[in-house]
Amino acid sequence: MTILSSLLQENRFTPELVPPFESKLFFEDDRRRLYLERFGVLLFLSAVIATMGILSDSTAAVIGAMIIAPLMTPIMAAAAAIVTGRMDRAARSLALVVAGALGVVALSWVLGTLYSGELSFDGNSQITGRIQPRIADLAAALASGAAGAFCMSRDDIADSLPGVAIAISLVPPLCVVGIALSAGEGEAAQGALLLFVTNMLAILLAGGGLLAALGLSAAATVELRGRARRNAFVVIAAAVMLVTVPLAATSVALDGEARARSQAREEAEQWLAGTDFALHAVQVRGDSIKITINGPDEPPPLPVLAAALQGRIGRPVAVELVTVRSQSQRMPGTRTDGSG
Repeated sequence: MTILSSLLQENRFTPELVPPFESKLFFEDDRRRLYLERFGVLLFLSAVIATMGILSDSTAAVIGAMIIAPLMTPIMAAAAAIVTGRMDRAARSLALVVAGALGVVALSWVLGTLYSGELSFDGNSQITGRIQPRIADLAAALASGAAGAFCMSRDDIADSLPGVAIAISLVPPLCVVGIALSAGEGEAAQGALLLFVTNMLAILLAGGGLLAALGLSAAATVELRGRARRNAFVVIAAAVMLVTVPLAATSVALDGEARARSQAREEAEQWLAGTDFALHAVQVRGDSIKITINGPDEPPPLPVLAAALQGRIGRPVAVELVTVRSQSQRMPGTRTDGSG
């Protein structure tokens, strides 16, 4: 605790540091129009890059979109405004976040509708990683929110902000929402939206908490509205606790599926032992298990495997077996001697 206390003390806000810090977050009066124009351009470009990166399952493209996405600035601005008791600024910043989020979803929906390639919600890693958020995502978002606030408060470590932007995903989940809606995948859209909301709330809570710990509220020269500030943080904390419920449920479900997948793989390998068949894939979704095997002839009896799986997993499961017939041919090489 001594190290943490020393760190906070050495990096505390002073009244002289507040104006330059606020100038990085709040763009008012004559600066507002230019900021909104740049914000719109960067958000549009990041949404296009992220959407196409997701559709093509390109990690590099999605990371690039995260770096240029400007959504974290107004969210952090809202956190700073709450800390200093400026609810008017907080409301304007959050309104910009909502408008930007709706724009990203709409644009990705259009691009998803126009996309003519094949899209898999099970095999695309850019989608599967964002439609089932877990408690681990909340923990990472809280740490990233605190890191973002710390980087913004200190000019000498501002170079770390791109790393924070990559760590906390804002635009890609919104793009997945639009893509999922264009494909009629409502459940996937809900999962991706939950991830975005989780990340946004984490920035507000952890970022605002760190700014308060660094003394921003005491250093600010504006009139402090203590009750409004406390009420705002209570609402944010309650919202974080609320999203924890589905995140925890997803974590439990995914852990159960991973355990069932491992058990099913072991039982399937034992079932195929001594045969010419090879296990190709095992998929688990809820109480359904899909097993794909490769082989030349008839596989062993499926009821034997189903009984073994049910006994191993400990609950009734539906088993689907997909057999891919395999055969090999060989043609010996022939010598061409050139004789007539």
